[in-house]
Amino acid sequence: MREIDRREFLKVTGAGAGLAALAWLAPAAEAGPAAKRPNFLFIICDDQRPGMIHALGNDVVQTPNLDRLVHGGFSFTGTHMMGSANTGAVCIPGRAMILSGRTLFRAPNNLGDLPLWPEVLRRQGYATFASGKWHNGEPSFARCFSGGGTIFFGGMYGNQFRPTYQDFSPDGDYKKQPVKTADKFSTELFTDSIVDFIRRKPASPFLAYLAFTSPHDPRTPPAPYATMYDPAKMPLPKNFLPQHPFNNGEMAVRDEKLAPWPRTPEIVRRHLCDYYGMVSCHDAQIGRVLKALEDIGQIDNTIIVFTGDHGLAVGQHGLFGKQNVYEHSVGIPLVLCGPGIPKGKSDALVYGFDVYPTLLELAGAPVPDSVEGKSLVPVMAGRQAKLRDSAFFAYQKCQRAVRDDRWKLIRYPQVDKTQLFDLQNDPWEMTDLSAAPEHAAKVKELMALLVKWQGELGDTLPLTVADPKKPDWSPPGGNGGGKAAGTGKKGKQQKANP
Repeated sequence: MREIDRREFLKVTGAGAGLAALAWLAPAAEAGPAAKRPNFLFIICDDQRPGMIHALGNDVVQTPNLDRLVHGGFSFTGTHMMGSANTGAVCIPGRAMILSGRTLFRAPNNLGDLPLWPEVLRRQGYATFASGKWHNGEPSFARCFSGGGTIFFGGMYGNQFRPTYQDFSPDGDYKKQPVKTADKFSTELFTDSIVDFIRRKPASPFLAYLAFTSPHDPRTPPAPYATMYDPAKMPLPKNFLPQHPFNNGEMAVRDEKLAPWPRTPEIVRRHLCDYYGMVSCHDAQIGRVLKALEDIGQIDNTIIVFTGDHGLAVGQHGLFGKQNVYEHSVGIPLVLCGPGIPKGKSDALVYGFDVYPTLLELAGAPVPDSVEGKSLVPVMAGRQAKLRDSAFFAYQKCQRAVRDDRWKLIRYPQVDKTQLFDLQNDPWEMTDLSAAPEHAAKVKELMALLVKWQGELGDTLPLTVADPKKPDWSPPGGNGGGKAAGTGKKGKQQKANP
């Protein structure tokens, strides 16, 4: 994998011309079949929060293959997903936004008739192949891909060691395709299909789309990853709490019942070991895909994208799920590596749906007018330091948030609660400054910014209600379990939101 620095990147792209000027990035209609357009390997994980890559500052997790991408490519450490408008299964809107390039309230969960970036690449002459999770309906999948392997149309598995899947249907009718069950860990199953596709030496250009169900629960990593991390040595997050301090409007969703209340250090450490094990497991499978690209001589002509659909709490703030708007849940990883990608890192505020126009620009393909995302190319080239000054987040009807480079405000209308965090000095969001008199002007300023964002996005949720509930909250009867999220056992998984 050839590395490129920013000076070389600027030289070949031009200070203001953009990547479309490159001959090897010309559209198929202009360049013909011999065009040296890049291949794409797109990898998306489920539930992986941004701080789960060793090379980006996590000294505990072992991710040598992701580290390779970080060291050889460009990392966006300020990447977020916008949230969820109408479902606790946050991965559905998370993926809908990435695939459509649209903002939260304009990206239907089934994607409707919106042009999707794999679909655009397919129309531009790319061979598009997918394996793994697709949670946005069969029709949208059929439009995007000309081939596929082991496909999972759903949200989560009850048993990662017995994953169900369907084979690719050339006519797009998956009602005719039987549901099969494999005797293989899900991450390996999906990777096998992608590796097989690559080893068949597909004609360039191609898109290989790999969607893991990892590290989503049941967090039951296979050997040797099940014992890779020692609970006695696993550090607790700095913002660990036994219980969230107030009712955030979604305290008893399935994800929150994966561990008992109060959350104990021992239980959180065990869950984190399983979570880390799942990440190290899919990191190893990513290594297999990189090796396959090397074996067919395409590693230097393939742009690799690694990202996620949303983050996860796993003990932070007393929470376990992603049904909140703290940074650990709305933050996602984003790393790009390959030809035309300089080495570097940016903490600019970007969204996962900014990938859409970025990839099409890198492919020299036209960007549909429906796309609301912004290309990341100017940031990678050093022409812009940022794409936006602030970012907005939402979770159903109970949470709204806005942040800039330093400050973050979270509003809980149903319980009339506001939080203010100084992210520059408090990145773990531990100290609520909203009641401090000296920050009253900042609260007012960010509330106005939140209202402005709502207007631009078409979000009609009132930020105050006539009869708010009390913010007090007590856990429901019973302890909520604690084994379902995975303790290294192949047990049955609770049903509900994926």
